[in-house]
This record gives sequence, structure tokens and C-alpha cells, in this order.
Amino acid sequence: MRDIHEVLDRRAVTPLFQPLVEISTGRVLGYEALSRGPAGSPWERPDDLFAAARVAGRESELDWICRARAYEGALAAGYDPELTLFVNMEPAAAGTPCPPDLLPLIECARHRLRVVTEVTERALAGDPSGLLLAVAASRAADWGVALDDVGADPMSLALMPFVHPDVVKLDMGMLRAPGDPHTARVVAAVAAYAEASGAIVLAEGIETEEHLAIARTMGATVGQGWHFGRPAALPDGPSAGATLPFIPPPTADDRTPYTIVGARRPLTRATKAQLMPISRHLEALAFDEGEPSVLLACFQDARHFTPATARRFGRLAGNSPLVAALGTGLTEEPAPGVRGACLDDEDALRGEWNVIVVGPHRAAALVARDLGDTGAESERRFDFALTHDRALVIEAARSLLGRLAPLRSLDAAFEELVDVLGVHAGEGARG
Repeated sequence: MRDIHEVLDRRAVTPLFQPLVEISTGRVLGYEALSRGPAGSPWERPDDLFAAARVAGRESELDWICRARAYEGALAAGYDPELTLFVNMEPAAAGTPCPPDLLPLIECARHRLRVVTEVTERALAGDPSGLLLAVAASRAADWGVALDDVGADPMSLALMPFVHPDVVKLDMGMLRAPGDPHTARVVAAVAAYAEASGAIVLAEGIETEEHLAIARTMGATVGQGWHFGRPAALPDGPSAGATLPFIPPPTADDRTPYTIVGARRPLTRATKAQLMPISRHLEALAFDEGEPSVLLACFQDARHFTPATARRFGRLAGNSPLVAALGTGLTEEPAPGVRGACLDDEDALRGEWNVIVVGPHRAAALVARDLGDTGAESERRFDFALTHDRALVIEAARSLLGRLAPLRSLDAAFEELVDVLGVHAGEGARG
């Protein structure tokens, strides 16, 4: 083929499939679809294929092609509906309409296949809200979600509870460096999440018996790699040895952090001057380079996001997967690298001062409600609560994430994705 445009125009992508195996029994639970460009061409390798499509401005289209071709291959092979099909998705493509010629395959897959959408941690830092949008769309189709390559970038661990994946895929580098302190931190964070949520831990890159033994010590119950099978065409009529379970998705909550935490923790009254040291302490936790953390803060009004605060948050953003500031009058990027959200005057958050930190191994939230004093700024009083309960902190943080628009309108993009997938209220084929 002459160029990448011809490859894409002809949809010249071939899917290969690698088995996912239950380590304790050897039963096949599903397959991951892996895409290849035309054999013998400069675009045969997936990284070269996507790099060329990115330069051509057609990366999102390629992503749709790869997914559609994977669904087509599984359907043609008579894929057992109890088998799970893992398919990668670039979150950058989440809000891009599906090419019309591929829509029939996407619709057929929704009704006939049990799919897990894999998202990679490299997308977390680039557009966390966009990633959560893609995750929400997959769950709207009653499909599962996997977080891929966990451990390659420590920043992903802080956002893992917000993605709330059904499957956590340990990067193959973990198996090659089991004694590394970074590996130990990643494994501990993943194990804590899996224990709390019921998620499956899957180890990638298992090539030897030694790798398999290490994977077991890391809590993996599902394995993938050459030890179990290399990427290849699907056998005819692949059947499931067992069904990989999905976990319940997080419950949507339109309450504010103060109402969430205040309903379950005792409230205390204090002045702004008395609360400032607590607020600064939580910010300092987020600045720990050894544990990159999410920092979400509500400032009530843009005047409280002072130039000094903007500089401080900008520095924090350089070491965090997500730093966000919400308040009336704030812009979409009130400081370099900081995600902003402008609150309406009638928004309940307008009366709250919240500072929430979520890291791989720590979580803390200060939630406070303004009592409406009109005196000196430092003497303004708030009812507040402080919690380090991880589950409660994450619940409070999740209530803010939906207010952070991704790189395009959250509501518009989600509705578009739902329409593309053909999902309607009460429909779905999950499980």
C-alpha cells in the first residue's frame, strides 16, 4: 500500500487474539484483541501504525477500525457469549463519531459479545475527565472496563479508584523487577483496590514458569503471555472455560462533598484562619513526589484562588495526575496544568470549601460549609469535617469529577457515545 491513508481507507487492519487464562485452573476466560497493519508494510507494528495515523490526523478513526475489526473477527469465529473479549480503546477517540460503515459491526457486537474495554494509564494524565467519560460509556453498554499497563506510570494509581476497573492489568515490567521498591508499591496499591472492590488482577507478559510464580505472589488470578499462547487467529467456535466476573459500578451521586462526609462524620465549627493550616497540610500531602496524588479543591469564588494559590497549584500539577480547582468565576485552566470548573451562582458547591487528596496509599478530605459571616475574612466561620476514611474520601471526590469538563463537553460527548453504541435506558448485555 502506498501510504497510511490507503491503509485506513481500505480498513486494512488485521486482529490477532491472545488468550487470557485463569491461573489456578488453566481455563480460558477470554481473549485480548491485538491489531496489526498490512503484513510486510511499514505499518505492520501497532505502534508504527498508530504513530502514522496520529501524524495524518486520523488516530481516532484508526481506533474505531481496530475495534470494529476485532468484533468482526470474534463474531466470524462464533465467539462464545460467555467468553470475554478485551479490546483496547484510545480515550482520545471516545468523543469521535464512529465511521458510518463500521456502525453495523459496533451494534452487532453490543448485542452479541461480552466486551471489556481496555484503557491505558497514559490517558489518565492527558485527559482524566475524558477517560472517565469513555469508561461511563462502556458501562452504559453493560460492558466491563480494564486499566492496562498499571505500574508503567505511578500517576495512574491515584486515579484507579475513580476509573473503578473490573480488571487491573499489571504491566509486564512488574514481573521482570519483582524486588524493585516501585514494584512493591504498585502491587500493594493494586492489592488494596482489588480487595476492596472485588476486581480481578491480571498479570501481563507471563512467558516462563518463573514469571507465573511471581504473578501469583502479586495477587494475579488471571494471566496473559506467551506461556499461555502467542497472538494468533481465533480458533473456530472458541468456548469459555469460565466467565470472568464484573464488579458493580460505582453509584452515581449528585450530592456535594460536604453533604456526603457530613452525614457520616461529626461536624465542628471553626474560623477560616483555624482551617487554613489543615488545608495547607492536605495540599502538602499531594506534593509528595513519592506518591503522586489527585488534588481537588473548591474555592467558592475565584477571588479565593489568589495568585499565590495559583502558583502553588501549578507546581502541584507538575507532580500529579489531576489537580482541579472549582469556583464561581474560575476558568477552564486557572493555572498551568490545573483543571478548572466555573460554578453557577446557584450551585450548592458555591457555599463549600473542600480540599480532597487521593493517592495510591493515602486519602484525606477537608469539607466545610460557609456560615455566611460578613466580618473579617480570616474570622469567617465554617462547619467542617475531616476524614481519612479512604472509601468516604473517594466517594466525596467522585462527586466533583463529573463537574470537570473533559477536553470537550462532558454531557454532549457522553450522549454522542451512547447514541453511537445504540445504548438506551434499561438496555444492555453486561454479564
